[in-house]
Amino acid sequence: MEKSIKVFVPASVSNVGPGFDLMGFAINGLGDEIIVRRNNQNKIRITKITGDDKKLPYDINRNTVTVGVIELLKNLNVEVGLDFEIHKKMGIGSGLGSSAASAVAGVYAAVKLLEIKINKKEMLPFAMIGEKVASGSIHADNVAPALLGGFCLISSYEPVNIQKIITPSEMYCSIVYPNIEIKTLEARKMIGKNISVKKSIAQTGRAASLILALEKCDYELMSDVLIDEIAEPKRAGLIPCFDRVRSLALLAGGINCNISGSGPAMFSFSNSKAKAFKIAKAMENGCRQKNIPSKIFVSKINNIGAKILE
Repeated sequence: MEKSIKVFVPASVSNVGPGFDLMGFAINGLGDEIIVRRNNQNKIRITKITGDDKKLPYDINRNTVTVGVIELLKNLNVEVGLDFEIHKKMGIGSGLGSSAASAVAGVYAAVKLLEIKINKKEMLPFAMIGEKVASGSIHADNVAPALLGGFCLISSYEPVNIQKIITPSEMYCSIVYPNIEIKTLEARKMIGKNISVKKSIAQTGRAASLILALEKCDYELMSDVLIDEIAEPKRAGLIPCFDRVRSLALLAGGINCNISGSGPAMFSFSNSKAKAFKIAKAMENGCRQKNIPSKIFVSKINNIGAKILE
């Protein structure tokens, strides 16, 4: 059995228009790295955190990396000492699944180091428990793609059931990350608990149509149905550059433009790498016009998810 292991877990885009708490996909480039080592103290410890601007707790009962691990070991009746190094490679409160990546990384690293014979789907409930620390609720639209890779649909939460959606091979995602922090827990509080039947039917129809559009490579339909009437209207006000970014993304040829997760990150699809970079630059310009620093990323969908680093 190895004494240490290093893993990488990617960032992810969630909600994806009408897919509130139901859809998400992993992206390339951004993510978290975790190193886990065995210790002789029979304790779970966090020994180092980088890239977080000292925002994350070392308390193992409050950090998304270790909460799921504690539950995993308890469930398996395993007593072992583990030291975790957390290296954040993405913004906290970005809307790109930062807490989900950490939650997945902790569980995945522990499973691989200890050679526990469970697969990725069996790891998912424990990673979701870790994510709950940050978001205040159980949801998998970031956790599932971060762990499994690809474009994921959560078809059921009780029990958790994940479906992989086929997506166009030439599809790219342009992302802008404005330098604004939005806490998922606070953003979720903005969403009302009661949704009208009319709005629910419309949202459900668009979500179903989005899956069809992805599988048929129908970009026109995709553009028409990438609309969220539940969360985005309430969260858009938290992003001062929202209207400008969206407008410029569409002018540059973006296949609609939406908030990723709780924001402030926003994304837009396209069907070529050249278009994707043009759209990303336009989105960056939208932030600049509102005097908000930002970072841009262009990615195909990451179909790997969590992985061991050599």
